[in-house]
Amino acid sequence: MGRVRTVLGDIEAAALGRTDYHEHLFQVTPLLPGDELDDEDLSGEEARLLRAAGIDAMVEATPTGLGRDPAATARISARTGLGVVLTTGAHREAHYPSGHWLTALGPARLAERFTADLLDGAPAMDGPGESAPARSPKGEPVRAGLLKAGTGYWSISPFERDVLDAVAAAHRATGAPVMVHLEHGSAAVEVLELLASGGVPADRVVLAHLDRNPDPGAHAELAATGAYLGYDGMARTRQWPDSVLLDCLLRVAALGGADRVLLGGDVARRTRYVAYGGMPGLAYLPARFVPRLEREGGAELVRTVLVDNPARALAWSP
Repeated sequence: MGRVRTVLGDIEAAALGRTDYHEHLFQVTPLLPGDELDDEDLSGEEARLLRAAGIDAMVEATPTGLGRDPAATARISARTGLGVVLTTGAHREAHYPSGHWLTALGPARLAERFTADLLDGAPAMDGPGESAPARSPKGEPVRAGLLKAGTGYWSISPFERDVLDAVAAAHRATGAPVMVHLEHGSAAVEVLELLASGGVPADRVVLAHLDRNPDPGAHAELAATGAYLGYDGMARTRQWPDSVLLDCLLRVAALGGADRVLLGGDVARRTRYVAYGGMPGLAYLPARFVPRLEREGGAELVRTVLVDNPARALAWSP
């Protein structure tokens, strides 16, 4: 399976355990005013609750320029025993205010930054200038283990295309896996085609938020390409009940796509973190959704989507 790069060092992919493929411990974005995740103690407590609910590892999916804190993430991982994979790359353009330094970089400079995060260590402070790598509690550089890009709703802006090109270049240079934010699950085929043209095969790509378009037939077709399907829309009852996603997942599994599904929560707001005084918290996924999946799909399916699939998806290519 290869190795997964965590904030505390590389581990064998088989040792990753039950993995939540998409959460945030730190995030500050103009799209979510008042919902900042910026307190190490509170985010650490939320991570502890996730770990206590039976999750062994998670992806910290905040990319460059949005309040990412690699050193604090490493400290939280060390304190809680929760394995954490840090993310580099950039989000969809709407998350960056006009004139943000990151949007002024072309694909070549973006690729240099992303590659350095993966190989040398993520900077202690994201910014336009040079910064020394963040350090873990043991004094080692905190390296990213995953590349991220983002696209709009049925749209890919020039900046977002630059990021996709940069992510592809960084993947070619390192073998790191790739995740793409798909707004409302749109443009999955188009994103896979663009990444493939840049040398990223579909089986190295995670399609985040695909379940925001709960279409099992389309998902099965995407799974057949080898791409991983990110399901992270649980507890969003304003949009749909969990039963919609559960039924979609079970149908995809019946159509042969079980070995490509990943589970996450993408809670991403202080008003939805128990430690910050909100609800339902990161533990909702393992405590509330996973037991339903096990009752209706069986323990083997749960192991596939929580253990086996993330171990393959997050392992670096040779």
